[in-house]
Amino acid sequence: MQYDERFGAIECILFVSGDPVPIIQLQRTLGLTDIEMQSILQSMDELYRQEGRGIQLFLTDETAQLVSNRKYTDLVLALLQPVQSRSFSQSMLETLSIIAYKQPVTRADIEAVRGVRCEYAVSQLLKLGMIRELGRKDVVGRPMLFGTTDAFLRHFGLRSISELPRYEAYAGAEEETAEPGETA
Repeated sequence: MQYDERFGAIECILFVSGDPVPIIQLQRTLGLTDIEMQSILQSMDELYRQEGRGIQLFLTDETAQLVSNRKYTDLVLALLQPVQSRSFSQSMLETLSIIAYKQPVTRADIEAVRGVRCEYAVSQLLKLGMIRELGRKDVVGRPMLFGTTDAFLRHFGLRSISELPRYEAYAGAEEETAEPGETA
């Protein structure tokens, strides 16, 4: 299979799938090496961006997906007028940010940071596919460990967790805004 055919095959698979496809599965299906796979995906990404196409390649560390170009969001919304999705509650956002920055994390770890119970927020985030169970912590009681998903990355426009804003930069800003004698 020639380079153009491989490019076309990957594009077709991603288009038909609609959902994120594990890069390792694409690689195995097409019989490509790691280097060949990364080269084609990089070429696709660059081509779509340079040409300003209506679709873009969205890559995470583990998956590839064809998504709509955000540049055309207003036009798509004008045509489709989709029902607005429910936003995250404050407690869900707090819980999600703790999980994102401290993963893998237990429910008790989250509650220690927030100072309140978090069962509802965790259950809702699981239902929405923003977090997932990663296994159990090897301590007494074997509590469940949680981490974020690719759906989380896509929702917030991130390619990997490493793209999260640096926590230290914001923690320092909070301390600077506190009144003298107060602790943040």
